Amino acid sequence: MDHCGALFLCLCLLTLQNATAETWEELLRYMENMQVSRGRSSVFSSRQLHQLEQMLLNTSFPGYNLTLQTPTIQSLAFKLSCDFSGLSLTSATLKRVPQAGGQHARGQHAMQFPAELTRDACKTHPRELRLICIYFSNTHFFKDENNSSLLNNYVLGAQLSHGHVNNLRDPVNISFWHNQSLEGYTLTCVFWKEGARKQPWGGWSPEGCRTEQPSRSQVLCRCNHLTYFAVLMQLSPALVPAELLAPLTYISLVGCSISIVASLITVLLHFHFRKQSDSLTRIHMNLHASVLLLNIAFLLSPAFAMSPVPGSVCTALAAALHYALLSCLTWMAIEGFNLYLLLGRVYNIYIRRYVFKLGVLGWGAPALLVLLSLSVKSSVYGPCTIPVFDSWENGTAFQNMSICWVRSPVVHSVLVMGYGGLTSLFNLVVLAWALWTLRRLRERADAPSARACHDTVTVLGLTVLLGTTWALAFFSFGVFLLPQLFLFTILNSLYGFFLFLWFCSQRCRSEAEAKAQIEAFSSSQTTQ
Repeated sequence: MDHCGALFLCLCLLTLQNATAETWEELLRYMENMQVSRGRSSVFSSRQLHQLEQMLLNTSFPGYNLTLQTPTIQSLAFKLSCDFSGLSLTSATLKRVPQAGGQHARGQHAMQFPAELTRDACKTHPRELRLICIYFSNTHFFKDENNSSLLNNYVLGAQLSHGHVNNLRDPVNISFWHNQSLEGYTLTCVFWKEGARKQPWGGWSPEGCRTEQPSRSQVLCRCNHLTYFAVLMQLSPALVPAELLAPLTYISLVGCSISIVASLITVLLHFHFRKQSDSLTRIHMNLHASVLLLNIAFLLSPAFAMSPVPGSVCTALAAALHYALLSCLTWMAIEGFNLYLLLGRVYNIYIRRYVFKLGVLGWGAPALLVLLSLSVKSSVYGPCTIPVFDSWENGTAFQNMSICWVRSPVVHSVLVMGYGGLTSLFNLVVLAWALWTLRRLRERADAPSARACHDTVTVLGLTVLLGTTWALAFFSFGVFLLPQLFLFTILNSLYGFFLFLWFCSQRCRSEAEAKAQIEAFSSSQTTQ
């Protein structure tokens, strides 16, 4: 009877081992099929990935861990208990697998899980837990709408059985190494957020992750949750130093607030004296209104980029901010065009409904461009990440600021930098031509030196009126970066205030001229 029991036990063990081996082979075949089926739809990719996760969570294996590998996918499963003290995984401890085409991995990676990982799960499931890790050395399963570039094309994922892991006080540390220096790139730690940005599968998001760079070839991601992680790479023209963030933010806040008050006062004064206003004053008021809208939208934008705010609200505010900027630039160009007509035309040309036509152009054209961008792709607008770096002893740390703004690189290049560049170039040409014309007129006068102060005020006023200080945006590189940041922030945040001063000076000048004409007329009547 004992021999029969032992034989039966051996048969059971052999059957169990065979079943386990078949399960592993099935997992390997499934992973190999995932490699072959790449290029399918995003929905199909998500189903494949979720199926692989469930298979790993439910598979049986002897011992503490299970490792399965294919040329582009590595799957690991670990048995954890509630006395979990932490876990460190590095690519150096895993078996090297040749990449497609005979190449080898271009870098290394590591993941470090804190002891806090199992705390919440053990409250509801005190028995054995399962931690799975899936590493991808290609991005075929994580294609977003921007076709983002990832460091080493690595995507590292982790999941714990029995619930989601969020808001960890001690973060999960994910390290990526590259065999070359990463200087000149903007590096942002991100995770794959399913359903993000109204996409069927998802998109990359930096929420809950902090980016650090201990060395020139290493990126360290500290994230407070579990999912699929990667490092976005973008060529970076210039990053904002963290120590400059506070003063620049303060200057922007104070300057824009002053401009809002000044623009509002100017517009109200215009409505009070609207019966006395001419076409030139009405054009100025439209510029003031666009600057007022721009400053209000700009101040609201960072607050509405936070995660509790619905994405649709941030999208609407980003579109409004872009519209306000385009309107402001358009009215600057209209000011330049109107200045050309005032100084350059030989004959008094009458244009029927002149201000109305300019209004259609100044407010209608930007609206058309923004609506066109939204109709092509609604995700053009939304939360936009601005990387900020902080240098410290052992490397560089990155933190991300968010603002509701243009997210598409193409739209930003064409309808922000391109539009602004053309406007600045046009107005700089008009300004140079206007100064040359004024100088030529002064040379005909008998005493040009007596008008030096007046001419200086005129030059400064025209410079402000035409918004030529916005051209500073194109000097944010090299040695120009630091002075450009402060000059651009100070001058353009106070742009509405400078316009207010110009409006007051012009009004005082016109009243003085009117008073002088009345006095001259009165004196002539007296002599007669």
